[in-house]
Amino acid sequence: MKDIDDLQIMSRAAWLYYVGGLNQEETANRLGMTRARVNKLLQLAKEAGIVSISIDSRGNGLLEVEEALRARFNLERCICSPPLGLTRGSRLPGHLKDFPRRAVGSLAAALLRDQLARQPDSVIGTGWGRTLDQITRNMAGVRAPSARFVSLMGSLTANSAFNPFEVVQALARATGAEGYFLAVPFIANSAEDRDTLLAQTTVSAVLDMARRPDLAIISVGELTDESLLRQSGMISSSELSALRDAGAIGDTNGIFFGVDGLPVDHDLNHRTLAVGFDSLRQSHCVLLSGGVEKAEATLALLHSGLVKTLIIDGDTACLLNEM
Repeated sequence: MKDIDDLQIMSRAAWLYYVGGLNQEETANRLGMTRARVNKLLQLAKEAGIVSISIDSRGNGLLEVEEALRARFNLERCICSPPLGLTRGSRLPGHLKDFPRRAVGSLAAALLRDQLARQPDSVIGTGWGRTLDQITRNMAGVRAPSARFVSLMGSLTANSAFNPFEVVQALARATGAEGYFLAVPFIANSAEDRDTLLAQTTVSAVLDMARRPDLAIISVGELTDESLLRQSGMISSSELSALRDAGAIGDTNGIFFGVDGLPVDHDLNHRTLAVGFDSLRQSHCVLLSGGVEKAEATLALLHSGLVKTLIIDGDTACLLNEM
């Protein structure tokens, strides 16, 4: 009951403040609590996805950059967040380090809301990661019970809020949609094990859906010790070195690619359980890129012809435009 009560209090505080138009002091008086408590509740409401804030980004001044990237990579659409003035190698202070991912996640949530409004029975394929996790925090008020969210990759990973299972489940809960995930490991022990797992009836049915989504939302990762793959222990330091030796510079959905944006010939790519590039190329693939450290990997993936829509933070977009 405590969790339910806390959610109700957060929702009431958020409604009074954002919808009712009361200031924090008036909200505190109405709820019989301190202003500091209201401030904390409003912050928690945003983190829990009870409140999502949508900002019209058309006036952010990057329309020229968006159009240049769209034309250069033959995209249907490019959407940028406002830049912070970062350059290659810049490091944001602690309280701002997640800003690029939050900005991109918010823009991606707006695109997803539009998709569900146009096509309520959409099948949405999702990858994993910190940027996709931000989408789940910006879907408040969206109801799409006829939609289906499906993971594009093996979902049995280390416990993490960013893993494929959690992303699918969070989006399904937020919208009232159905959620499907591939109940197999992210990376199999061998290529033979991968083939055996993919041949399972329950897996192949979900995989068939994942190969034909109306929208496939993926993110891009850089191959460094600071990447989510390394931080979560999904690949070892020696595997990271071997991937680099094979020419890999980034990954998406656990598929490692080189400067041409195509999968490299490495053992891990033969063991990853994920929807392949050929299938993604047949769908409307939306790439999310948040953080200047991902510029080179993003550029490579754009060269692959895989991406139809690019959602990117302004600083990385400006950097790509000069590369």
